[in-house]
Amino acid sequence: MAQTVEVKRNERTTAPAPLSGSGVDPWQSFRGEMQRFFDQFWNRGSFPSLRRMFDVEPLWQNLPSVGVATPAVDVAEDDKAYHITAELPGMSEKNIDVNLSGDTLTIKGEKRDEKEEKAKNYYVSERHYGSFQRSFTLPDGIDRDKIDASFSAGVLTLTLPKTAQAVQQQKKIEVKAK
Repeated sequence: MAQTVEVKRNERTTAPAPLSGSGVDPWQSFRGEMQRFFDQFWNRGSFPSLRRMFDVEPLWQNLPSVGVATPAVDVAEDDKAYHITAELPGMSEKNIDVNLSGDTLTIKGEKRDEKEEKAKNYYVSERHYGSFQRSFTLPDGIDRDKIDASFSAGVLTLTLPKTAQAVQQQKKIEVKAK
């Protein structure tokens, strides 16, 4: 049975400060170089790729959390919506936050697991903690008020419906043989 995950809205007021004292952010520079590499490899034409439209935020915005992992995410598109699925095994909907701030959709979560075992001759105590954060820049044409999030069997599913105008602008181009 799918459970509902609330999508929260925030307003971002300022951008994070650069990491170095020189005003130049080395992570942003590195990300820019990698982005150019991927753009040349994946996007040889002038059309934006689906990967680029749902671009992940710069790495430096995820640095405050040590040990941040990135869950496996699939992005798909159909005529009426974009669909993002994230594999989050062992988690519950209570440990997941989905936030929309401007054009940025962020998925955050934290998993805590503690195990304690006592016996006559031994004592074992294990603690596992992990958190993740994944952010996407949304393309134009998303109906932000109708974004839906559900969680079932360790998979978070986000549905981002297209606006009526975005749906109407789609047109199938016939391919003719010569």
